[in-house]
Amino acid sequence: MPSKPVDSPSDPALPAAVLWDMDGTLLDSEKLWDIPLHEFAGRLGSTLSTETRVAMIGSNVPTTMALLFAEAEIEPTEDDIRSAVSWVDSRMAELFAADLRFRPGAREALRAVRDTGVPTALVTSTERPLTEIALDTIGRDLFDTTVTGDEVGGRNKPLPDPYLRAAALLGVEARDCVAVEDSPTGTTAAVAAGCLTVVVPCEVPVAEGPGRVLRESLVGFDAATLRALAATTR
Repeated sequence: MPSKPVDSPSDPALPAAVLWDMDGTLLDSEKLWDIPLHEFAGRLGSTLSTETRVAMIGSNVPTTMALLFAEAEIEPTEDDIRSAVSWVDSRMAELFAADLRFRPGAREALRAVRDTGVPTALVTSTERPLTEIALDTIGRDLFDTTVTGDEVGGRNKPLPDPYLRAAALLGVEARDCVAVEDSPTGTTAAVAAGCLTVVVPCEVPVAEGPGRVLRESLVGFDAATLRALAATTR
């Protein structure tokens, strides 16, 4: 999504920006990813173990494909990987178009943050075509920019690059931003970028640690929440 530096919020007590993860954070979509991943494992003559599926959460397409083929004990060719990505993406496009649902409180939290005037970005490991479908549900007007998994030169979460790129597109410093995540992989990326990270675990637990604040849900996440978070970093 084209973007340019945006105005900082008029309230100096607010963070410079809020950077939102998508799958498992805003959308209850990890359960949808289960469907094509298990189906494709079957096409490979394999089954997708719980441990391998958990390792995929919050990761990117190359990592997911590597785990899928490794589980099936297959050394894939480049054509095999391209074919697998195409099949999974096509299946996910059907599911995204038909059955995307918000996580508890996410819709209201997005609007509450938007109403503060704080710049916002979507920072997702999902690639651009599927993200565009998801934005039809989430609402494009709620973000000043988006960064997707195919737009960071292969330096995906858990590396900090996606969050650093989002902050740069907004013209702010990542250390002055609040990120919102759900997975260990995404949390590692956001914290490494210097963001104060709000973690609402979805499919897997996330350990407590520096640079993160754990919440049970996004219910009640609003301007007062952002002020309280920003105050802890000053």
